[in-house]
Amino acid sequence: MGVAGSGKTTLARGLADHYRYALLDADDWHSADARAQMAAGIPLSDAQRQPWVAALAAELQRLAASGRASVLAFSGLRAAHRQQLRDSGVAMRFLFLHAAPAVIAARLAARREHFMPPQLLESQLQALQPPHDEPDVIAIDGAADYPQVLAEALRKLDAAGVSPRR
Repeated sequence: MGVAGSGKTTLARGLADHYRYALLDADDWHSADARAQMAAGIPLSDAQRQPWVAALAAELQRLAASGRASVLAFSGLRAAHRQQLRDSGVAMRFLFLHAAPAVIAARLAARREHFMPPQLLESQLQALQPPHDEPDVIAIDGAADYPQVLAEALRKLDAAGVSPRR
């Protein structure tokens, strides 16, 4: 979890490959209208995000019911949305990727062919409710190079008892 440009999708791919889990990118679950709105530089409201989070929770439940573990790249900006995923009944850990706004802004500026424009970073930072006092959240320094981010995430997840599928 983290704001746009924090490295969620890249890290999620690496974790899914390492653990041999299914990969879900929450961006793929946005409606065409939501994507168009964000592409126009208009942030989504909490009310607009709610059905999106509900659909993600349902997919996590579906995968878990079929015996498949998964990794979800998800902004998780609001505490209520993180709680909505927890309330799905699926066991989970959150990784909170954080970095200085300037680092994230540079990544967003370099990104091509993504619906989320760099000018929405400020609204994402304003919407973010940092996960303080949420015991299932592991903070990760997203400013480091990707191999270091992945290594830190794996080290912390392994310490938390997450293991690869056999």
